[in-house]
Amino acid sequence: MAIWPEYEEIRQEDKKMVYKNFQDLKLSALGMGAMRLPVIDGDDARIDESAAQKMVDYAMEHGVNYYDTAWGYHNGNSELVMGKALSKYPRDSYYLATKFPGYDLSNMDKVEEIFEKQLEKCGVEYFDFYLFHNVCEMNIDAYLNREYGIYEYLLKQKKEGRIRHLGFSAHGSVEVMKRFLEAYGKDMEFCQIQLNYLDWSFQDAKGKVELLNQHNIPVWVMEPLRGGKLASLTGEETAKLKELRPEETVPAWAFRFLQSLPSVTVVLSGMSDMTQMQENIRTFEEDKPLNDGEMKALLQMADEMVSKIALPCTACHYCVSHCPQELDIPGLLALYNEHCFTGGGFIAPMAMSAIPEDKRPNSCIGCRSCEAVCPQQIKISEAMADFAQKLGM
Repeated sequence: MAIWPEYEEIRQEDKKMVYKNFQDLKLSALGMGAMRLPVIDGDDARIDESAAQKMVDYAMEHGVNYYDTAWGYHNGNSELVMGKALSKYPRDSYYLATKFPGYDLSNMDKVEEIFEKQLEKCGVEYFDFYLFHNVCEMNIDAYLNREYGIYEYLLKQKKEGRIRHLGFSAHGSVEVMKRFLEAYGKDMEFCQIQLNYLDWSFQDAKGKVELLNQHNIPVWVMEPLRGGKLASLTGEETAKLKELRPEETVPAWAFRFLQSLPSVTVVLSGMSDMTQMQENIRTFEEDKPLNDGEMKALLQMADEMVSKIALPCTACHYCVSHCPQELDIPGLLALYNEHCFTGGGFIAPMAMSAIPEDKRPNSCIGCRSCEAVCPQQIKISEAMADFAQKLGM
């Protein structure tokens, strides 16, 4: 059974890194995510292997021992490049993670074929960490369908030592995660979620952490800077943070927030250049969690950031009983807010694919019955029309 990790600083000559305990392992609190490696001429499929190798070398030299890749990253080339970059180091000097690509439903009956190919691509005989990738509304039914044999196959690989630790990543809601955990939770050793101070409330990351805490499952973090959005703030927002901690950089605040959560073990950062890597490693040379006042100020600022763009829906559901189309208006508005704030992205389209076609935003007939009872006076029909247009419906 997993135990909560504790911080420990390990200094070796001129380097130091915060490490956290996971079972009998010591994992670097900062892990290198391989989804945003440096590329050539802006082509995501053409990884700059020389630059990537230098970044891996620097990370290894400075105590990073956790490396996360996946089948689909960089059009399938991330596993190849990371395997090659790490091959110069002793196999027991790093921990390599990859994932079964269940985000693509056409892969569900190919678990053995894909797993064997991943070992070949990475040039290893086993994976230290292996995940069900992206558990969400779109694929939860398929993941839970035992006819595909995914769960059984991965457990067999673990028994044979070709997977050392099994977990899952999730972009889905708390309810989706509950369904997954009810079925497979007893065998899940860790979970990777999108977690940052903005999504603490906005995507209910708080609820997801609490759910994982209930199952005693340690948290791995993806998108700590929300795709770079939290690395560069407005002048006003930056000034607020500088007033609290003058010495801290803006990106470091996102990491200090995560250092304040006891169940967080590994924070994955998709660093795309050496400057980002150097700055992040400097941050993780120290454990400096936020105090109560700093946490309150940061989360208040996050709420203000969201409120500037997001519609103020409180999910009171008054609108639902007045909708002749019986749309889940609060749910659709939550996805609309996510899509608008992110400026697009995959989360809303992914969730939408699991919603019946007659319950999507383009089914709104513009009767405005919902608006007549909305306490927040949201122009719901306009939001539905805009959402449908943004999604190309």
